[in-house]
Amino acid sequence: MIRIENLHKGFGKLKVLDGVDFEIGSQGVVAVLGPNGSGKTTILKTILGMVIPQEGQVYVKGDPVLGEYTYRDQIAYLPQIARFPDNLSVRELIAMIKNIRGSSRDESELVDRFGLRPSLNKKLSSLSGGTKQKVNIVLTFMFDCPLLILDEPTAGLDPVSLISLKELIVEEREKGKTLLITTHIMNLVEELADQIIFLLEGKIYFQGTVKELEEKTGQPDLEHAIAQIFKNDVEDTKI
Repeated sequence: MIRIENLHKGFGKLKVLDGVDFEIGSQGVVAVLGPNGSGKTTILKTILGMVIPQEGQVYVKGDPVLGEYTYRDQIAYLPQIARFPDNLSVRELIAMIKNIRGSSRDESELVDRFGLRPSLNKKLSSLSGGTKQKVNIVLTFMFDCPLLILDEPTAGLDPVSLISLKELIVEEREKGKTLLITTHIMNLVEELADQIIFLLEGKIYFQGTVKELEEKTGQPDLEHAIAQIFKNDVEDTKI
């Protein structure tokens, strides 16, 4: 589904991606992990064409996409921070996005799943952060795309909505879709991820399953495996 070759990106003197290479198959949940500033969101935005790298190429379904735009019809994107027009109601926003993107599935089930029906006629400016995130999720999943890119999708969600999101991710995976997710919630990764990509200082430190990373680090769970990576990195820096 996605192949990235020799991706380099810097912002001024800050080097964010330093020769990143990886490939993701056509089905499953892939979690992109790493500390803040490791390049996770930059990779997602590069795939979307929102960030242009200094070097390298991105392929979606075997085709190079840098400088292209039609391939985005195959992608549903949930940004880390959703910025909506404050003067629109939730109902108006949904209608506007459907009009811009064209065909979509019926969003009614998603609206009910995330308890948004009482908020449909409310202005977006009046909503809490958690409710805005639920709107963000509905806007993402109401389009039947083979590739979903979710940047910190759990932000601000209550426990009930988090369970609904997990169920939704599993349902989309079972339909044969690819889901690329960034998150700091390790339990979510352990429950759902078919593989993980761990970024450190702009490079791929590890790609594989959670179990393989635990075996590589000699740790009993993902949380301790991640902590071991950071410990090793600090010790290497001291040498």
